[in-house]
Amino acid sequence: METSPKILIIDDEPDNFDVIDTLLESEGYQLSYASNGNKALNLLKTFQPDVILLDVMMPQMNGIEFCQKFKSHSQWKHIPVIMVTSLTDKEDLSKCLAMGADDFLSKPVNGLELRARVKSMLRIKQQHDALQETMRLREDLSQSIVHDLRNPLTIILSSAAILRTSDYSPERQEKKTMNIITAGQRLQLMIDSLLLMAKLESGKMVLTRTEVDLHELCASALADLEPLAVQNRRKPIGNLPAPGGSICVDRSLFRRVVDNLLSNAIKFAPPDSEIILSADYPAPGRARIQVADSGLGVKEELHQIIFEKYEIGTPIKESSQLGLGLAFCKMVVEAHGGYIKVNNNLPQGAIFTIEVSNPK
Repeated sequence: METSPKILIIDDEPDNFDVIDTLLESEGYQLSYASNGNKALNLLKTFQPDVILLDVMMPQMNGIEFCQKFKSHSQWKHIPVIMVTSLTDKEDLSKCLAMGADDFLSKPVNGLELRARVKSMLRIKQQHDALQETMRLREDLSQSIVHDLRNPLTIILSSAAILRTSDYSPERQEKKTMNIITAGQRLQLMIDSLLLMAKLESGKMVLTRTEVDLHELCASALADLEPLAVQNRRKPIGNLPAPGGSICVDRSLFRRVVDNLLSNAIKFAPPDSEIILSADYPAPGRARIQVADSGLGVKEELHQIIFEKYEIGTPIKESSQLGLGLAFCKMVVEAHGGYIKVNNNLPQGAIFTIEVSNPK
C-alpha cells in the first residue's frame, strides 16, 4: 500500500509552519515540524522524510550548518532539501548550494511555487528510490544466478575428482559419469536460457519456422524426460493427436518450451503421481499444448506474476529455481504470436496451456 510523501519543515517560527501547512493542505502530504536544527537531527533518527523545507535563519544551528551535517550523513544525503530564505545575496545562496541544498524558495512563500518545487523534489527522490531498488534487485539476482550456476558446477568438479582418485567399480563409475553429464546439461540449459532471453528481449532473435508435427515433438519430449521422471517417481503420460498434423513454429525454441513445462511439473508433482502432456489442433492452423500436474498448484494472485523474469511461485527446498523457465516460455510463445496461461487443476495442481497459430 502506497503511503503519502512525508515533508519535514524545519523553522523556528511556528507561524511559518502554519503557512506552509495551509498551502500544502490539498496535496495530501504528511507534514512534520521541528523548531530547530538539533531537534530535526534527533527526529531523523526515527523519521525519514521525502523532502525537507529548511529555514536558513535560525538560532542555535542555522540552516546552512544543519544542511552541512545532514548532507554528510550517508543515510540522509539523498533526501532533497529546499532552503526557504529571505536571503538575496548571491554569496549567501552559493553557500547554501555548497552545503548540499537542492533548491530555493524565497520568502514570502508563494503557494503555486511551493507546490511546484516540492513536486519536483519528490520526483527526484522517487527516481533515486527506484534506482536503489533496481540496484538491490540486480544484486539479489546476481547472487541467485551465481548460486544456481555453482550447484551443478560443484557436482561436476566433485564427481570428476572422485573418478580420478578412487578405485570405483564400473557401476559406480557409470553413476558418477551420469552425474557429471546431468549437471553439465543443467548448467548448459541455464546459460542457454539466459542468452536466448537476452536475444528475445533485444529483438535480435529470429524465429526459424518449419512445419512441426505435434505428435512427434511431444512424444520425443516425453521419451527424453522419462529417465528424470522415473528417478523422481513421476509418471509422464501423453494425450497426443494422431501423427500427420503440423504447425509452423521454431522447432528448437518450441521444444524447449515443452521441456521447461514438463521439468516444472516434475518438480512440483508429488511422488507416484501422473504428469499429463496433452496436445491438439483446436482449429486449422492452430496448436494447443497443455501440461497438467497434481502438485501444489499456483495461487490466484500469482497467475500472471510467475511468467515474469526471476519470479518464483513456490520455493522448493534443494531445487534450483532461477525464475527463468516460465519467463522464457512466455517470451517464446508471444514471439510466435500466441499466449501462455495457468489454471487450477482441480482438485489439486496446475494446468499450463500454450496456444499458437501459423503466421499470416
